[in-house]
Amino acid sequence: MNRRTSLLITTICSFVSCGAVAATPSGSATTADQKGSTVRAHHTATAQTQAHSRAATTLKANRADNGGVNSSGVEQISVSTGTHSTNRKARDSMSPVSVISGAALRRSGQMNLADALTRTNASINVSAMGADAGALTSAIRMRGLNPNEVLVLVDGKRRHTTANLYADSGPESGSTPVDLNMIPANAIDHIEVLEDGAAAMYGSDAIAGVVNIITKKQDHGFNFSGQTGANAYNGDGWNYQLNADGGMKLGQDGFLHISGQMYHSDHFVANNARDHRLLGSQPASASSATYTGPNAGKIATNSNMIMSTPEETRENLAIEWGKQFTPGINFYGLITYAHRHSEAYENYRTPSVGGSCTACESIAPYGFSPLETMEENDFAATLGLKGDNFMGFNWDLSTTYGEDIDKIGNKNTLNTSYVTAYGSSPRTARAETYSMTQWTNNLDFRRHFKIGDVVPMTLAFGAEERMESYNITAGEPVSYENGGTQGYAGISPGSAGTWYRDIWAWYMDGDFRLTKKWELDFAGRLEHYTDVGNTENGKISTRYNFNKRIAIRGTISTGFRAPTLAESHFSAVNVSPTGASGLLAADSAAAQAIGATKLKPERSTSVSGGIVLEPVDNFHVEADVYQINLRDRIVQDTNFGGSTPYGNTTEGYIAAQAIAQLASLPTGFTGYNNVYADYFTNGASTRTQGVDIKADYLFRLHKYGNLALSMSIDLNRTRLHHNGANLNLADIASITSDNPRSKIILNAYYTYKNWDFNIRQTRYGQTTSMLQYQDWGPSALQYSNNALQQFINTPHWMTDIEIGVRFQKNWHFAVGANNVFNVRPRMMSQELNALGAEPYDENSAQIPITGGYYYGRLNANF
Repeated sequence: MNRRTSLLITTICSFVSCGAVAATPSGSATTADQKGSTVRAHHTATAQTQAHSRAATTLKANRADNGGVNSSGVEQISVSTGTHSTNRKARDSMSPVSVISGAALRRSGQMNLADALTRTNASINVSAMGADAGALTSAIRMRGLNPNEVLVLVDGKRRHTTANLYADSGPESGSTPVDLNMIPANAIDHIEVLEDGAAAMYGSDAIAGVVNIITKKQDHGFNFSGQTGANAYNGDGWNYQLNADGGMKLGQDGFLHISGQMYHSDHFVANNARDHRLLGSQPASASSATYTGPNAGKIATNSNMIMSTPEETRENLAIEWGKQFTPGINFYGLITYAHRHSEAYENYRTPSVGGSCTACESIAPYGFSPLETMEENDFAATLGLKGDNFMGFNWDLSTTYGEDIDKIGNKNTLNTSYVTAYGSSPRTARAETYSMTQWTNNLDFRRHFKIGDVVPMTLAFGAEERMESYNITAGEPVSYENGGTQGYAGISPGSAGTWYRDIWAWYMDGDFRLTKKWELDFAGRLEHYTDVGNTENGKISTRYNFNKRIAIRGTISTGFRAPTLAESHFSAVNVSPTGASGLLAADSAAAQAIGATKLKPERSTSVSGGIVLEPVDNFHVEADVYQINLRDRIVQDTNFGGSTPYGNTTEGYIAAQAIAQLASLPTGFTGYNNVYADYFTNGASTRTQGVDIKADYLFRLHKYGNLALSMSIDLNRTRLHHNGANLNLADIASITSDNPRSKIILNAYYTYKNWDFNIRQTRYGQTTSMLQYQDWGPSALQYSNNALQQFINTPHWMTDIEIGVRFQKNWHFAVGANNVFNVRPRMMSQELNALGAEPYDENSAQIPITGGYYYGRLNANF
């Protein structure tokens, strides 16, 4: 091949590869070397090729990129999620795979990755607001299931989870998900979302689906971006983010890419909350008495800021590299680190703390709002070797270590028992420290060959070994003694400890192309857990292409989710002179004394089928129906106790004795009718049914620019089929109807010369909760677990707009408004509004509580 021919080929390849995301006005143009899974893809880039690549990016800067769903966009990237085959495009997959480009994530206007995913994928949602320590960690729900049922990968490697357990009741109860916000968003090239069960391929957690984050692997260029904005209608929630990433060559056969991010967000506080205790008048049935002590009438009625988002400061770093180790063997690695400091409001305390501590009035004469704090350090490292010829097999040997450490504290608080006894109390305290460690080792093989020289086949097999550990360190004594600190009581030494387990797994996958039109895939996986035993799972997928415009596909699979170490071993109790409550570890003698049994894995059977259409060029439609039967689902068995003892057999007495195994009860304790204990149990079976529909069309308007239109719909319903934990109506609603029944995303992205315009319409369907009557409810029904009121959060539309302009080739500026019309969720009646401070349903995964958000963003690419 002469030099002229070589130059022509590399130039054409540069134009084609850059076109995939050439419309990323914010700038991380995806080139061919990003798409490859081996370092070898980077070795072919010469300086001349890179010059042509940059020229192609400039010339095609206004090419439409519909967030990775048009035929010329990142949907044409070879995906690796849900398959062991190579060079497979998302549209050719046997299971539905959505590809979301880094440009689409940026155009969402959201600076947190979890929030950006909810704006770009109809099957993913987040709760309106987390409770207690759960507010400090990000979690996503997929297809209406618990965050624990979503598996997150980074470049195909299992990501470690957070150590911060969501201990409150609700749809996220018991979850310790992967916190996506601890991954620097500017290190992401694109995200592949597999909307199907895949435990037979990846192991535990892949029941609702798989989110595979593909990182940047460029060996050249530098990208910078900065964004700032605020919730303008409220005048708070101001935030900013600074990002920088760049690549360089390591010799002639390697690359190094570094990404860094800084993020800060102030509190957003719902501006229509008015504390009932500070209003001066209350209904006769109210149990929250009007505060009449010192400074009464001088305290602002909006002092209770519990319905809010946390203040957060975060620094993220990612370092990725790849280099030839020896001919045919490449050495690669990825290191991520993140630090977070966050603070979330708890309920406001009046100066007398509800009349229980008149001595506290001299310490906090205007009352106080406790702040739950978290100091978090999260890091992960992957090292690996991969080669392309071991007895004809491609192979990959890797080790991944990840750890999350959370120091939970309480700030601006008091221990009222300390004030009563000693006249003072520390105002800050460390409540507990959690850590979660995961060390995973993988060896994978893959080979393409033909059976009898007739049937092409891809054979993949491998093994995985994983060690997991979970640690709870008790808090400072003031945080848990005699009722603990206000706002958030700490964990006592009786609940502290360290637990380990090992997991061994083996898998095999065969992909057969029986004819040019028909493909069949079989996958099987065996796993052994040292704490919960063995699981065996299988998956069968098929696809038939009638022609280039019509194809059908289907999958049937079994799956599982092993209980996390936190679900099995977490416990926290709170003891006061007049009562006690606690969440007891399912594996402990204390929990088993009130009926708990050792947790076992959740089991699932998933069936899906769909059709893929391209009626005309550039118009694509996919529709998939699915059903997920989930049995032995882990839920929280709530409120054992609450009765005065008669002998030693009533629940209040039994619960008190169980709690006494972890913390001492006061001498002469008699408050048995105010003693409750909970635990996690395999107590429910559910059936989730739904439909996913995706469509997109690219209008090439030539000199008038390009217009990319897309639609994404998720229709979803979960029903309870077995209630083995005596779940009440509130618990049932949290796992069946707190997720929107439907979600529709309509997106239009128009580019013209140096300008780009994006408008997105999102419709959230109805959510339904069963809620307790609160302090202004009928006196006979207040706080009842049985007499509940149904609350329907009606459907809402939300409009997002962004306008951008590119100038001087390397710079791009955009302004945007998310929820431009400031639409809020439906407000609850005052009888359901706890203390008047929680006007919205915090568990609903519907429209955000934050209202309109306005921002500006500047990007530079060199």
